[in-house]
Amino acid sequence: MVGCVLTPSLGWERTTPLATKRPEGMYPYIGTDLWGERLADAVENICEQEGVIPPPRSAITEGLATALGDTEIKKIVTTTRGKKVLIPSAWRVVNSGNDKVLLLLCDVHGAAVVPWDLNDRTVSSWAPPSPEATRRVSELVAAEADVENAAKAVKLAEKERDVRRRAPSDDQHAAAALAAAEEKYAQATKRVREAERTKAALLATLGQRRPRPVVHAAQEDEEPRSALVLAEQPYEVAFHINGYAVDNLRRSGKTRGYDLAESLVAAGQLTRGMSVLQQWQVTNEDGGTSRLWRMVAVTANNRALARLDIFGLRSEHLVTGMPQSAVPLPKGPNDPGVLLLNQREILNRVSHAFNEASASEATEPDHNALRAMKIATVPTEIVIGCSNPTALEHVLRALNVNDHLRGIQPYDEDARLIALFATLVDAYVKDGRLGPVLADAFPTAQGAELLDLGGVRDALTANGPLDPLAPLLPADEKVSPVTLRDIAIRAITTLVFPDVPPAGPQTARRQVRDTGLDWPIVRAALQEAPWSQVRAKTAEARTRLWSAAVAQLFLHRANILSALGMFGTTEVKDGSGQDPRPLKELLLGAEAGDATAWEALVRRMAPALIHAPEPLITPGQGSEAGEGRKGVRRTPTNALAALTLAYTEAVPGVSRALLLAFARSVLQHPDATQAPEAPDGGLPVCYGESLWGEEDRTPIVPGMVLAPDLNGDPTSYVADKEWFDHLFPTELGRASRTGGASDGTTSTEAGSDSSGEPYDATTVNGQTPPADPRDRLTELRRELPARIELAEGIYQRAIDAANALLADFDEASRLRLRLGEDPLPADQRIQWMERLALARGKAQESATVLSQAETLILQV
Repeated sequence: MVGCVLTPSLGWERTTPLATKRPEGMYPYIGTDLWGERLADAVENICEQEGVIPPPRSAITEGLATALGDTEIKKIVTTTRGKKVLIPSAWRVVNSGNDKVLLLLCDVHGAAVVPWDLNDRTVSSWAPPSPEATRRVSELVAAEADVENAAKAVKLAEKERDVRRRAPSDDQHAAAALAAAEEKYAQATKRVREAERTKAALLATLGQRRPRPVVHAAQEDEEPRSALVLAEQPYEVAFHINGYAVDNLRRSGKTRGYDLAESLVAAGQLTRGMSVLQQWQVTNEDGGTSRLWRMVAVTANNRALARLDIFGLRSEHLVTGMPQSAVPLPKGPNDPGVLLLNQREILNRVSHAFNEASASEATEPDHNALRAMKIATVPTEIVIGCSNPTALEHVLRALNVNDHLRGIQPYDEDARLIALFATLVDAYVKDGRLGPVLADAFPTAQGAELLDLGGVRDALTANGPLDPLAPLLPADEKVSPVTLRDIAIRAITTLVFPDVPPAGPQTARRQVRDTGLDWPIVRAALQEAPWSQVRAKTAEARTRLWSAAVAQLFLHRANILSALGMFGTTEVKDGSGQDPRPLKELLLGAEAGDATAWEALVRRMAPALIHAPEPLITPGQGSEAGEGRKGVRRTPTNALAALTLAYTEAVPGVSRALLLAFARSVLQHPDATQAPEAPDGGLPVCYGESLWGEEDRTPIVPGMVLAPDLNGDPTSYVADKEWFDHLFPTELGRASRTGGASDGTTSTEAGSDSSGEPYDATTVNGQTPPADPRDRLTELRRELPARIELAEGIYQRAIDAANALLADFDEASRLRLRLGEDPLPADQRIQWMERLALARGKAQESATVLSQAETLILQV
């Protein structure tokens, strides 16, 4: 038995364990390398027998065999016809949809399983992964070290200052020494504030979360295998991320109605959990990389963490390297600077120490060796084979979600809704409707039939990149993070609010409403009431589900209740009714003066307005009955209505150029990697904090949007809630397009701001004055370039359609001649020719109109 260690001065080297007699006891000692090879042979033979793909051989020998007692392997491995196989009672097959998973049933060392970072109960604690976020985690680790060092320096300076204060007063140098100590303490305190501010800025940049670890199927001989592997990480980052995952798992476990650790101490683990083999690739300071295989708990994560707590071990040490001093032996070596990487060495040290302590009469009753006796070994199901290794992560997550949704431990609301949405997407996939639904929702898609449904499923559930959604984009729209995220939001909306066929003509007989193919899928997945019983409560539940699913696409995750009211019973019963135009066309339409395009654009912007570093739409706050005490009531729907009406109403301080510049900035802000800079090159400030002291202001982080001026140019202020509410006040959102009011306000209240100034001027008799020709000319000059681009896009699509039609006719003609088929009937040919002639005539008429427009350009 050999272990790998890390020494501060010598780097990685090999050590040999002590040659001492091992004390007997309940805690098992790990089997030898020989039995590990036999176990690997048995697993591979069973996988071949069942037609599934095994894990890499190194995963079995280093991650699985090093977690089983020396007698356990002998119990589950047997020889049949000269081949090592598993006994029939030691394995079983589980089917998940079209995928098959082979599980090993055995008892593992109680400290051999670590919690899984991808636990579905903590999914809302993770941000989408990206290279920038990973780099910022490294900076955050360094900032935390700076805060810790600065805090230590403050304590030392404080002690030195206190010593100087107590020095004899007759010392001629006492005053100077005290002044120097005071100055040193002040500088140390200032350094702490700066370090904490730097850390706070990095946390704000990360959205107060960490990027979700990305796992892939392990490779062996360039083929995927039934195990998972993490991307390579520096040691400090791997330690930090695993610690963050453990902290969030511990927080979610506090909702349990009993003490799990004490339950395990008293009764042991009564049910099996499921585990999978996963590899951590950790880069060390010397540039080398250690690749550690461990078992992670797909289910029973809380029990895995509680067991480690009872054993007195840290999950971070198990996955990055265990200090010798954390698992000491009576006669050493126990160097705290040496890290043990071999799992066999770690668990044998634990068993050696616990067996010795449990046999001693001097051991206290609350010693870990006595508390962990009933979890010395625990029953576990371990994934040792899968029919589709590339989908293994999804299969395991689905099994975990299914287990938790029907369990008794409550979810966090966000995590429960995300799990429900994943179940809904799987339901679409199972019924074969995911592709057809998306094809219908995106009529201008360039390749809906080419969708990789597995990649689409992962993209919509934020478990993979958004690239598989690219075929849903129109041919004339570029692939970018903005357009892909817009496609993802539209797809999520379509799946949560599927279209329902219109009702047929009314008759005297009783009719059953046809809800189509998709509404029943949603109803069954979410366990809702029938279509006829849809009420406001159902609409609110669907909206929460939509909001949680969309929030996963953003780095800065805000309160999902900020979307309440955006969808009602109409969308639940009839469908989302989304505008099918792509983002580029909506922006051009809004620039060309199309109010419907702006209204649809505002709906597309809503998630980005919610999930921003400075949220512009928040959950309904305040009270209409007591505005002086609780603030002005502002619901999310009111905020969207105000932004929508600002396009058509005359609002002080708002122009079309401002609105369009704001829309473009908001749609692009989630992808920003650098903090915004003021036009003069300085540091911008949040609009509502312009009068605050510099130390009290919110850090400026990537993703913040600079508020535009009337010309659409950026200013030195960051658009925040105060800016939004000032520019698009609550009263504007209550006003209707015809001058009426909703939400209980009068038309007078709706048409004026807090200063009493009306939004739209009227004549003496209440009539709207005629438009100024100069204003109309200016408006047309501003809108015509966008209208030209829209017409150009329409003509290009018409040309593409004509070319496709010509290619199809040419192919049909060649096929008829080759096959010797009879021509079409004369009446059908005449009908087709008349329709094409009519289309050609319209095209010629439009060409004449365009020629006339060309001549008028010189006169505009």
